[in-house]
Amino acid sequence: MGLKRTLRRVRRRVAVVAIGMRDPRTPWHVRALAAAVVAFAVSPVDLIPDFVPILGYLDDAILIPLGVLLVVRLMPRDVRRDAVRETCRRKTARQKQRTPRAFRVAGALAVAAVWVAVAVAVWSVISR
Repeated sequence: MGLKRTLRRVRRRVAVVAIGMRDPRTPWHVRALAAAVVAFAVSPVDLIPDFVPILGYLDDAILIPLGVLLVVRLMPRDVRRDAVRETCRRKTARQKQRTPRAFRVAGALAVAAVWVAVAVAVWSVISR
């Protein structure tokens, strides 16, 4: 399995944890574990400092996905199912709100045209 696909799955599971953590049907101990995982993820304090080569980031890369996986597994099945549905519903709503491709391309071309105009202006001033 590729790294990109794995990261997508972890991101989806994080969304499921965030939704499931707020559900009143989730037991208190699963909520506490979810809060601990989130706190560890956003905390500037690490088990192994990030400036230590390789190992600094490796603890985050292993412990956070394992914590998310544990929370998802401990979550009641119906809460997990509803959280997955909510995540899919939100993703669909975001995709419907996206700007059409033609407008994104036109915007990119407009920005490129401005940069070309600035480059031509700078070149004409420099070449005098």
